[in-house]
Amino acid sequence: MPELRTNNMPFKVGQTITVTGIPDADAADKISMNFGPNDKDIALHINLQFSTNTVVYNSYEGGVWGQEVFGKGFPFKQGVTFSITITFTFGEFVITLPDDRTVHFPNRLGGTEYTEFFSDGKIRIESLMVKQ
Repeated sequence: MPELRTNNMPFKVGQTITVTGIPDADAADKISMNFGPNDKDIALHINLQFSTNTVVYNSYEGGVWGQEVFGKGFPFKQGVTFSITITFTFGEFVITLPDDRTVHFPNRLGGTEYTEFFSDGKIRIESLMVKQ
């Protein structure tokens, strides 16, 4: 499935973004949603791994992946619409999952604005909504 990519959608400290999407019915691994300052670095990488029912969070900077953070629980289902909400603060991303569980992931790149979003894998992104 083709990825969705935006390269001029400012996501700034103090804002919240809601991502709504549907993983394909046969989705497995390598389904991701990514936010970053350019097309080479990723401040927040959210990877849905259906084969292990795991959500993995990470960052990518200068060609190097950071330390993976593994979420608890897996509130995603193949073929079922989900929404996640991400609040961007100076020090972290606060991610609210479909089951209302909250994950705190550090803003490792230290930026105050990220303009790139892209998804990868068998997922259809239905909407991206940014709020102040």
